[in-house]
Amino acid sequence: MSVRELVVLGTASQVPTRHRNHNGYLLRWDGGGILFDPGEGTQRQMLRAGVSAHDIDRICITHFHGDHSLGLAGVIQRINLDQVPHPVTAHYPASGQRFFDRLRYATAYRETVALREEPVSADGPLAEAATYTLHAHRLSHPVESYGYRLVEPDGRRMLPERLAAHGISGPDVGRLQREGELRGVTLDEVSEVRRGRRFAFIMDTRLCEGVHVLAEGCDLLVIESTFLDEDEHLAKDHGHLTAGQAGRAAHEAGVRHLVLTHFSQRYTDAEETFEAQARAAGFTGEITVARDLQRVPMPTGRERGSGRLA
Repeated sequence: MSVRELVVLGTASQVPTRHRNHNGYLLRWDGGGILFDPGEGTQRQMLRAGVSAHDIDRICITHFHGDHSLGLAGVIQRINLDQVPHPVTAHYPASGQRFFDRLRYATAYRETVALREEPVSADGPLAEAATYTLHAHRLSHPVESYGYRLVEPDGRRMLPERLAAHGISGPDVGRLQREGELRGVTLDEVSEVRRGRRFAFIMDTRLCEGVHVLAEGCDLLVIESTFLDEDEHLAKDHGHLTAGQAGRAAHEAGVRHLVLTHFSQRYTDAEETFEAQARAAGFTGEITVARDLQRVPMPTGRERGSGRLA
């Protein structure tokens, strides 16, 4: 059975706390896994979360600040130590190639796995897998940073009542799906488009075009909310978002489930405040204020023709 969920490995920003590790997020998508921004300590957090190196087939780095990339060295070495049987592809800003090289070869180890380097240098699609296309878009941060967006291809939902009205059943349903027409009945007459699910990962950035492009129509949006709204001046100065800005962007983009993360160490026991400020900005969907080792399932289907949760 396919699994689609976000495994939260760490939620702290620049400085980890006793309760929050540096960043780390694994998106389980059917039989594969995309590891986003492995900060320091990610390898141990994987162990605590029940995540194996074998679960990773793609690594996506948004930018080369330490809290988003210092764990890469340990993760790469663990992938090789465990002799993961499939290739692993790494995406990261091309301008940070020297940092990637240093992390990849930080110490001596035996390379046993094919690690494919596919640096990002422009907006657009990066890779196409059987069940998704991965895109990147530039963000606004003091160093070059990219967000990532995963889009599942649209599918078809067969409508039993329309099939029955045309007397189509059994093996004929499959034939109609394959050929597009059967006895004068077209596929469009007895089915509807099932919109593919969308996921986005937005880390360190000010509000910019990239935030809106990546978030548009997402079923699950993981986005930084480093500061509370009263510290908006700090957010702007350091290239970050506030909870209210993240909530407003999600609202305008029609996001279904918003995951707030990447919290400054200046806030303790402020989970309710982060959610309240995102709500005050207009977001009415589901909100998760992320905690380390939490699992967030990918939202399921929508009602026919409504765009709302089924």
